Amino acid sequence: MSRSVPHRDPELNAIKEDLRALADPRKARVLQRFFKTGPGEYGQGDLFIGVTVPKSRQVAKKHAGAGMDEVKELLYSKIHEERLVALLILVDRYRRDPEGVARFYLDNLGQVNNWDLVDLTAPKILGPFLEKRGRSLLYRLARSKVLWERRVAILTTYHYIHARDFADALKISEILLRDEHDLMHKAVGWMLREIGKRDTRAEEAFLQKHYKKMPRTMLRYAIEKFPERTRRAYLEGTA
Repeated sequence: MSRSVPHRDPELNAIKEDLRALADPRKARVLQRFFKTGPGEYGQGDLFIGVTVPKSRQVAKKHAGAGMDEVKELLYSKIHEERLVALLILVDRYRRDPEGVARFYLDNLGQVNNWDLVDLTAPKILGPFLEKRGRSLLYRLARSKVLWERRVAILTTYHYIHARDFADALKISEILLRDEHDLMHKAVGWMLREIGKRDTRAEEAFLQKHYKKMPRTMLRYAIEKFPERTRRAYLEGTA
């Protein structure tokens, strides 16, 4: 008796083939190290084929009409670039179906599981989605035991920071002050720096209250654009 061959969607196959045509084994090896995919590291088990973000965007744009079943299968791939393309398709689709895309994103949030996947999607999907719906979800995510959910919480506020609405970013930064993970120190410091680009007083008011107990990496990221004399004062604890 012959074995039946499972049906593979042509669109899904085309996306995977397009990615493999752009793959670069040397770049893949670099990305495996850069994204800490070794045993015990934050990206343990993540697999890269060596496709850059700009090229992944091209693939996502070409296949923007892919069905949600195909998007979901890509999102559950072990290959990082396939998950990235799925998420970039969702970002593009959000304008046309904000409710459906945001619900799908939240239902499958466990697959948004590396820092670039979070950073490229949370501000563009959850940011606008929660803007008029209340943002209590972000505070629950900020207290999650899951690293990527905490990063989603703070990165989503980037959307509001762009509109000079700093309240949630500052409150969530306060929740995350004692986070143990270096990736969160960088993310919080980055958002504080973005606030400072728009309102130096708002950032400095937060720093004056908290800088002596902030993780060093968080502080360095937050004050990166300050004048050298001011930076030195914060680092020396005399600001």
